[in-house]
Amino acid sequence: MAPMGIRLSPLGMAVFCLLGLGVLYHLYSGFLAGRFAFFMLSEPAAGGPETPRGSAPGGAVDLRELLAVSVLAAVRGGEEVKRVREGNVLNAKAKGKTREGAEEQLTTGDLLSNRRMFYLLKGAFPAVQINSEERVDTADQETVSWDRSIPEDIKQKIQPKEVPAESVTVWIDPLDATQEYTEDLRQYVTTMVCVAVNGKPVIGVIHKPFSSYTAWAMVDGGSNVKARSSYNEKTPRIIVSRSHAGKVEQVARQTFGNKTVIIPAGGAGYKVLALLDVPEKNQEEADVYIHVTYIKKWDICAGNAVLRALGGHMTTLTGEEISYTGSDGNEGGLIASINMNHKALIEKLPDLEKTSHK
Repeated sequence: MAPMGIRLSPLGMAVFCLLGLGVLYHLYSGFLAGRFAFFMLSEPAAGGPETPRGSAPGGAVDLRELLAVSVLAAVRGGEEVKRVREGNVLNAKAKGKTREGAEEQLTTGDLLSNRRMFYLLKGAFPAVQINSEERVDTADQETVSWDRSIPEDIKQKIQPKEVPAESVTVWIDPLDATQEYTEDLRQYVTTMVCVAVNGKPVIGVIHKPFSSYTAWAMVDGGSNVKARSSYNEKTPRIIVSRSHAGKVEQVARQTFGNKTVIIPAGGAGYKVLALLDVPEKNQEEADVYIHVTYIKKWDICAGNAVLRALGGHMTTLTGEEISYTGSDGNEGGLIASINMNHKALIEKLPDLEKTSHK
C-alpha cells in the first residue's frame, strides 16, 4: 500500500502562494512606512525654518554661503550708517582714547550698523565666533534673517567649500573711519566683514555706504575686484593715516627720494581700496599702504583677505603674517602692497617698525 501524503490541487497552490505574498507585503510595507516617517521627521517642514548652518559646535560652514551673508551684512550695516549721517542724528560721543592720545568717537551709526551686521551673521551661523569693534548689547537684540539666497556673481565665481565651524572667526567693523564720518568726509567711510579660518584671512568684504560700491574676494576662490595694471616701485605713492602722516613722510622721503607722494587718508578699508582698480571718482590711488602704530584687527582683516585673494600682501613692518585669532590688536604696524616686491619694500623701511609699538 502506498504511503499516505498530502496532495494540493492547482487551486490550493495558488491560494497558498497568495497568502504568503500577502504576509510579505504587510511586513515590508510596515518597514517602508517607518523609514518614511523617520525621513519626514528628520527633514524641516515645508515652508518652515531651515536649521542654520554652523548651528552647533563640530558642524560645518560653507564659505560660499558665509561670503554671501557677509556681503549682505556689510550692505545692511551701510544702510544704517548712511541713514544716520543723512539724517544728521549722529549723537557722537567719546568712547575713549587711542594709544596716541586721540579721542575715539562713537555714533548712532556705529551702534545701529553693528546691531544689524552682528545679528544677521549670528542668525545665519550661530556657532561661529564673531568679533566686532562695538559691544553687542543683548537688550538690543533683534532678529535679522537671511533668506539663504546667493548672488549670481558669487554663484558664478565661487564653488561651495566647507570648513569646521570651530575653525572660523568673523571680524566685523560696522563703521570704519568714524572720525571722518563725524566730519562728513563720506568718501573714507566703509563697513567691513572678514572671515578667518585658523587665523588666516580668507574672505574680505569692503562696502562704501555712500556710493553703494562693494568689493569682495575669497582666497582660492574669486573676487569682483582686481589689481591695477601698474604700480610705481621706485617712487611709490604711499597712503597713510591722516593722524600720523608726518611720521611716515620723513622716513619715506629718505628711502624713496623727495618725489615720494604721501597721501593722508581716513579708514583702513579706504586705504586698501586705494591699492586696487576701483571705479570710484572719490577713490584715490596709491602704490603702498603703511601704518606705523597699533591697529585693531577688525580694521585690517577684510583688506588683508582681499589682498591675499588677489596675490597681494599685508604684513607687519618686519614682514610677519598677521594672525586673526587671539587678541584683537596688531602690535607690529603694517605694510600692504600688490604686484610689487613686498620683501624689498620691507627691507627699505626698517626704521618704521620702531614706532609701531609706541
